[in-house]
Amino acid sequence: GLTEVKRIRAEMQDIIKSLNFDGTFAEFIHFLRTDPRFYATSEEQLLSYASRIAKRMDGKLPKLFKTLPRTPYGIEPVPAQLAPNYTTGRYVRSPRGSTEPGYYWVNTYALDKRPLYEMEALTLHEAVPGHHLQIALSQELEELPKFRQNSYISAYGEGWGLYAEWLGLEAGFYTDPYNNFGRLTYEMWRAVRLVVDTGMHAMGWSRQQAIDYLAENTALSLHNVRTEIDRYISWPAQALSYKLGEMTIKRLRVEAETKLGNKFDVREFHDVILSQGAVPLNILIEQVRAYIAEVSTQ
Repeated sequence: GLTEVKRIRAEMQDIIKSLNFDGTFAEFIHFLRTDPRFYATSEEQLLSYASRIAKRMDGKLPKLFKTLPRTPYGIEPVPAQLAPNYTTGRYVRSPRGSTEPGYYWVNTYALDKRPLYEMEALTLHEAVPGHHLQIALSQELEELPKFRQNSYISAYGEGWGLYAEWLGLEAGFYTDPYNNFGRLTYEMWRAVRLVVDTGMHAMGWSRQQAIDYLAENTALSLHNVRTEIDRYISWPAQALSYKLGEMTIKRLRVEAETKLGNKFDVREFHDVILSQGAVPLNILIEQVRAYIAEVSTQ
């Protein structure tokens, strides 16, 4: 966790330097939180921005994925009765046996808390190539038992969501330095979890120590920082699954690329990751290594 935090912080500092910002890291975060240029002025503007990102990614999927789901997805605001206490964005799967699409819900409540520079990472995570692609494909795996089609394993599912954010680099996203910083703020948030969760549950950290560390290393509001820490206290280790899952998928990809050389096909690799629905990470490792062994002999 500490190694990841150090790496991501260095990348953040490089972006700040490239922007010729004259101030500290904390002052840059304050600038991002308060400058109106980074926030939509209407619900329609925020939804339109998210839609453009998703549509742009739709056009890039065939180069990255061999199998795409038949189920479409829509983009809608979080229902008004839920929005005040709801997360910034979420994927809502198509009900089993339904003709309804999946939905990427975007929270349009409190627009001054929904920075546009985070929208590329959020959209790739929740819609495509993230949760919609992963969950809709799983629901369409007719050869699997129903419970397997609809099961959800956090390390696998959220690991894929974080990997999908990172895959945006390969797909040509994050060319704007502020959007790339937004991607890194999301990655840092998940990396800091590795530190504070283990700090509290294994290293004797106090709640306040964890709050201070999370606040110092992320762009989260203090309200969200306290909420997050209390979540980690009440649900030990769950928050670790996001980053651990992503790191596992990325390590497996490097292993496949290294061992297969010019036989490596990213579309085939993604097929292996997604073709059996949600599985524990140890099973995923076995599946990928079996794929590597099979392709190596061809």
